Amino acid sequence: MDAYIIDAVRTPRGRGKREGALSGVHPQELLAATLRELARRTAIEPRSVDDVVIGNVSQVGEQGANIARNAVLAAGWPHEISAFTLNRFCASGLQAIHVAAMGVMSGTHELVVAGGVESMSRVPMGSDGAGQDGGNEQLRARIAQVPQGISADLIATRRRYARANVDGWALVSQRRAAAAKPGRGLFPAFGLERDELPRPTTADGLARLPPSFAGTDFDAMALRAYPDVSRIEHVHTAGNSSGLADGAAAVLVASESFVRAHGLRPRARIRAMATVGSEPVIMLTGPTPASRKALARARMQPRDIDLWEINEAFAAVVLQTVEALELDPDRVNVDGGAIALGHPLGATGAILVSTAIDALEARDQKTALVTMCVGGGQGIATVLERV
Repeated sequence: MDAYIIDAVRTPRGRGKREGALSGVHPQELLAATLRELARRTAIEPRSVDDVVIGNVSQVGEQGANIARNAVLAAGWPHEISAFTLNRFCASGLQAIHVAAMGVMSGTHELVVAGGVESMSRVPMGSDGAGQDGGNEQLRARIAQVPQGISADLIATRRRYARANVDGWALVSQRRAAAAKPGRGLFPAFGLERDELPRPTTADGLARLPPSFAGTDFDAMALRAYPDVSRIEHVHTAGNSSGLADGAAAVLVASESFVRAHGLRPRARIRAMATVGSEPVIMLTGPTPASRKALARARMQPRDIDLWEINEAFAAVVLQTVEALELDPDRVNVDGGAIALGHPLGATGAILVSTAIDALEARDQKTALVTMCVGGGQGIATVLERV
């Protein structure tokens, strides 16, 4: 059975700091706004929803206590609607869509809302525990996981990406984001018409930023895992890495039988999905094998994809994926990415699905692939087909 995306909406992204435009909004209310907007746009009776699946990374404090369920209540939806929250780090929002699609494809559900939320201003990254390894000293003795910025710099060093290369992609992202139209998926929320995050937009401005991950004690750990590297070149900065952000997104996933019975007009079909594990020290190499796995399931090749959304956690992640899959950079992140617009961790995967569908419609194209690196060494990919 097929799973169809009826609509996908997202809030604007606000700066993930105390002075950010969305910092005064409780994350439950941020997510609830997307649920109400999704129901308004689709004219779907919320009572018809079988389940709500939401991705969120820092599940503590205001984002604890099953934020998916509380957002359903905050949206004023019937209390009979069930909901749960999941965490696959940065891919949480995209994984939520996968779970929704699996429910529909299996025949278990007819209509599911999936999405994600993260308020990085109110619940800062890392609030939920003791680092990447959860403070497990036994695990740490076997696998010394390092901060993601070190992993990104390790990738850049091994692939010989100079500072000019990563800054160059950052500038492309910023320029594309500045030129992009808001898209159907974006809706004004809490006083914001567009994504808030202003970033340096000149090559000189980017070049003046200092490396963000130099001078730590983690280089030695990474070098022990990769003895082919004698020294890590620190090229990633605040300007060529994703920004902290607040945001939410919601996607309505339906079965073919529900679509027909209710006369709905889907925007896209989920053609294939995949996840992979990848080496946990270098950590951020998962998009390439995940994309290949999803493409194989769809019986497609990289050249068959019209538009790519590769999450810009760090510039080197995009550069290595483009290189490995031999992609045309003009087809990648055509309206900018997280370097320019920010990365609200649990929401980004669902946001990228929304922006990918918007971009396909704006350019009258057919297929898109959304892929993301994931903390701890994982990757995820989704193939979308416009209908």
